[in-house]
Amino acid sequence: LTVLNAGRRYLKAEDLSGKVFVTSGLGGMSGAQAKAAVIAGCVGIIAEVDEAALLKRHKQGWLMEISNSLDHCIARLRDARKNKIALSLGYHGNVVDLWERLVHELDTTGELLVDLGSDQTSCHNPFNGGYYPVQLGFEEAKQLLSTNPGKFRTLVQESLRRHVTAINKLADKGMFFWDYGNAFLLEAQRAGANVEKRGANKTEFRYPSYVQHIMG
Repeated sequence: LTVLNAGRRYLKAEDLSGKVFVTSGLGGMSGAQAKAAVIAGCVGIIAEVDEAALLKRHKQGWLMEISNSLDHCIARLRDARKNKIALSLGYHGNVVDLWERLVHELDTTGELLVDLGSDQTSCHNPFNGGYYPVQLGFEEAKQLLSTNPGKFRTLVQESLRRHVTAINKLADKGMFFWDYGNAFLLEAQRAGANVEKRGANKTEFRYPSYVQHIMG
């Protein structure tokens, strides 16, 4: 319903075939995002750093395909988008790398390859394993979290700033991004990322919450 209503409200589209939804998280509640994309008829690319979560969703049939290659993900995205094929593709990697690759494609080809975007990392708990920094691999990051939590926190905040920078560039070209109620925008703001709404007070974000703006 969230994906469908985002398409209806912000893309003015009842039919989401050929539209691309990019997000992250395939754990608990976030695991439903892949299935939602296919039910809505769009192309869903969902990033997940934890291979166990990725494999679980694939085994369940909630993910149609998995890949650890950004080149492959972009190629599959282009093909499914062009041919209006419903697809759920799990990217085994950090969503920041995926967002930055989409920015690179925009910069080099002029193509905006994503229509809808969100995030379902556990950003309500970003410094204790809810969000993993793009600068490190999953296992390396887990080790740093246990040995040097202060450094881990610094890397998470750097990663959040990069995360938002990429999203902002794509949103400025027409992608619609929303907050999924996971404190992503709040933690990004605390990290110094540019998420404040222009001309509004500091408690308002430039991207809407799915509760008030989409489901409401």
